[in-house]
Amino acid sequence: MREKIDTILQESKSFEIKSTTDLENFRLKFLVKKGLVNQLFQEFKSLDSEEKKKWGKELNIFKNSIESFFNEAQNELNKNTTDSEGRSENSFLPGYYNELGSRHPISFVMEEMSQIFERLGFSVATGPEVEDDWHNFSALNFPSNHPARDMQDTFFVDEDIALRTHTSSVQVRLMEKGELPIRSIMPGRVYRNEAISARSNCFFHQVEGLYIDKGVSFADLKQTLYNFVQEFFGANTKVRFRASYFPFTEPSAEMDIYLGTETESDYKLTKGTGWLEILGCGMVDPNVLENCKIDTKEYSGFAFGLGVDRIAMLKYGVKDLRTFFNNDKRFLDQFAGL
Repeated sequence: MREKIDTILQESKSFEIKSTTDLENFRLKFLVKKGLVNQLFQEFKSLDSEEKKKWGKELNIFKNSIESFFNEAQNELNKNTTDSEGRSENSFLPGYYNELGSRHPISFVMEEMSQIFERLGFSVATGPEVEDDWHNFSALNFPSNHPARDMQDTFFVDEDIALRTHTSSVQVRLMEKGELPIRSIMPGRVYRNEAISARSNCFFHQVEGLYIDKGVSFADLKQTLYNFVQEFFGANTKVRFRASYFPFTEPSAEMDIYLGTETESDYKLTKGTGWLEILGCGMVDPNVLENCKIDTKEYSGFAFGLGVDRIAMLKYGVKDLRTFFNNDKRFLDQFAGL
């Protein structure tokens, strides 16, 4: 027994461990169930009681010595194999897998729209999502008890405080500063107390725009929106304007693009007409300008508002609006690298 112990000890100490492969070979030779150390313990079981008393302690010291040598070699290898952040590159541990992140498709569309208007000379303005009655309603020609307030179901925080129902409130804040001319867009999230379905949600995103200067006309509004559509949807996109009503613009219009009815999805999306409404617009109502202390005899302006979520649905062929906000990783992974 002594000779076998000394032989294995000597063999273990002379074993060169310079890599994780060497370390694994050492473990397989000495420490696994069929290794040399365990073979001695199997022989130990066949000894008589007197022999067991003699060699029991020796074998335990022998085993601890082999295991200590293995652990020291493993620690030394770990010290010498670290990544750029100092983490151990231990071959016995799972590797680090860094997934490629991506922007959310709504953010991507909002950014793309903003970049187009910035190239047309518009700056970007932002404002609070919790607004007072004046900036969200009254200054925009929504007097108290005005029936137009029923057009927007509101989340009220207090009697005169609510989650903004449109980013038009940012327009009011810009006009109140009196720094004319104004040519800005207002991207952001808005809230309305609506039923959640495949085509509507209690929150959504808008990119609104405002241009105020001397001599601004409806022709300027149309040309600005034509340029946007041609750049975002394509140069050959057909466009039409329809008369509409908004409390803060007069005259007001809605703008449609032509998708056609050739596919079943386009037929359903346009309700068989081929036309899809993408924004509302109009000349800023003189009452709104006067509320913000702007001289209506000298200045005029136009405003417009686009629904980002609907355009994102159109761009990516998404049928259900809720898909954008369910945090389904399988869906979001499709946009990695955008």
